Amino acid sequence: MLDARLQALPASGTRTCSALPSGRTLEMTTPGPTLETPRLILRPPRAEDFEPFADFMGNEDTAKYLGGALPRTSAWRAWTTVAGAWALYGYSMFSIIEKTSGTWIGRAGPWCPLDWPGTEVGWGIVASAQRKGYAVEAASAAIDWAFDVLHWTEVIHCIDPPNLPSIGVATKLGSTVVRRGVASGPPFHATWDLYGQSRESWRARRQP
Repeated sequence: MLDARLQALPASGTRTCSALPSGRTLEMTTPGPTLETPRLILRPPRAEDFEPFADFMGNEDTAKYLGGALPRTSAWRAWTTVAGAWALYGYSMFSIIEKTSGTWIGRAGPWCPLDWPGTEVGWGIVASAQRKGYAVEAASAAIDWAFDVLHWTEVIHCIDPPNLPSIGVATKLGSTVVRRGVASGPPFHATWDLYGQSRESWRARRQP
């Protein structure tokens, strides 16, 4: 049986949970594939990705259209939800790793939680890595995987009308507005334009 311990931190009055005795670590790997593009590696999330993810979701600008900035406690729950979806359902957002630096620069991938308006491939890139074409590159690989492996017949992107950068990404992917969709609950309270395309349209566009 694991020696579960709670270690108090007197300075802040908070507690951190340690499931293993001091000095021991438990290496866990989220199940799922690894995809490669010319500049990126897309892989399931790891515990080490949490810190950059928390920074990403704590930034008012990068989190503006993702439900708003989150405190670290909420970001942790959001991150473990992403990782848990891989284990339970076999798909979720990939971590995006820049090949040249080995740095976590965002997440992208298939996403379809309960009562979602469709089978989505979404993306989010840290501020320092934006305007380099990474969102299009990562989303393209994720869309290929969603159509080829998950056998989805349509991919959508849930986009707030003022979110011009994401509209630009969707347009470069070849998606157009197919319908409107309402957010299903916290942290989202919005009506989105649903950009999207069919599997047939995507594959025809990807033909050399």
